[in-house]
Amino acid sequence: MSIVAAYAYADGKRVRTVSLDDPASLAIEGDGFVWIGIVDATEAELEALQRVFKLHPLALEDARKEHVLPKIELYDEEIFIVARTAELKDHKIVYGKTAIFAGQNHIVTIRTGSMRNHAELRERLEASPLLLRYGVDYVLHGILDYVVDAYIPIVVAIEEDVLDMERRALDAFLTRAEVSRIFGLRRELIRFRRIMGPMDELLGRLGHIEAPCIDPEVRPYFRDVQNHVSRAAGLVEGLREVLGSVLEAASLLEQQRQGAITRQLAAWAAILAVPTAIAGIYGMNFEYMPELTWKYGYFVTVGGIATVAAYLFWRFKRSGWL
Repeated sequence: MSIVAAYAYADGKRVRTVSLDDPASLAIEGDGFVWIGIVDATEAELEALQRVFKLHPLALEDARKEHVLPKIELYDEEIFIVARTAELKDHKIVYGKTAIFAGQNHIVTIRTGSMRNHAELRERLEASPLLLRYGVDYVLHGILDYVVDAYIPIVVAIEEDVLDMERRALDAFLTRAEVSRIFGLRRELIRFRRIMGPMDELLGRLGHIEAPCIDPEVRPYFRDVQNHVSRAAGLVEGLREVLGSVLEAASLLEQQRQGAITRQLAAWAAILAVPTAIAGIYGMNFEYMPELTWKYGYFVTVGGIATVAAYLFWRFKRSGWL
């Protein structure tokens, strides 16, 4: 894929389509700006962007890389931002990257590995001409807010999974697959937290940065997005603690159940030891043994075994071992 949207805006409204191959279409007058969206940019498109907008080579190098943590760099009057997108797929968090070049009269987004397109965002922003007329900084805020808005649903979905595991841990033994799932979720949350930290710093800098394309009145909006990231990060830390508690509770409950089973086995072994011992004695091949010739010896022996076994059962039952 390549350029999916390229438009010029004036007075908060879309006025025309632009093209990197047509420099005249990129000419902007007054407070207008150009917004270009690219998906999986080709090398030719990156070279065209550098030629048209005079982008810094280091920024383009970061735009080419797949695995880059969120960052913000200021090159003269150009702001370069790398934001990391995230979505939950098959119980795993899949990450993408959105590189943003923001100048005084242009904003270029390059998406890589992100399934969330910006068509919905563009329509929402274009539906508010009075706000869109503020220019590049308003669009930049909208893009970052759109990226961050996907974080909370991911955390909520994982939270439901964690709570379900917590209920299962209290009801029965966790299987090996469920324990592996818990450790897998912990790894996912640790990676997610590593993304949120730089995103928080990025938005914090935008709330104070001095740049021609950032109006001081817009800075509080970036701090608001930063609060969303901080909230999501707090939820992630809470989930990590819950997962640790689930493992600890599952281990304690398993030890408790194993202890109960051990006590039950010990109680039954003690009960069965009585008839075993008596039967063992009378099973010996001695010629002279008491009660062998007694008429009621068998009944007394069986009755004695039953009485002692019943007494032991009652005591173990009373003490909670059975």
